[in-house]
Amino acid sequence: MANEKKKVPDGATQHVTAGPYSPVLEVECNKLVVISGQTCIAPDGGVPTMKFEGQARLTLENCKKQLQTAGCDFEDVFKVNVYMTDLGQWEKFNEIYKEMLPEPRPVRTAVQAVLLEGIQVEAEMWAVKE
Repeated sequence: MANEKKKVPDGATQHVTAGPYSPVLEVECNKLVVISGQTCIAPDGGVPTMKFEGQARLTLENCKKQLQTAGCDFEDVFKVNVYMTDLGQWEKFNEIYKEMLPEPRPVRTAVQAVLLEGIQVEAEMWAVKE
């Protein structure tokens, strides 16, 4: 079910090489949900996989779990910040991201960063609560 509190305005465009994100979103809200940066770290503190694809999927799943504690889900997210140790993994991340986050996809920023040892990707999200 789409969150009707967020939409891409008419006429919004972006270049053909853009990733799976909206260039701009209009958001109507009176309640925001913001989660801290999430990674693939399991509840026991371990890192279950060293493969990038596994870490990306677990990171997004951990984001979803945090959002759900506040009554939100991925369709409510309007802003994502992604931190990656290697932007060369951009296409792999985008494939998983497209699979998990529905349209209209959030606006997004991705940067290369130094993360905790063994961690390859971290994400933080902002959502509008219906």
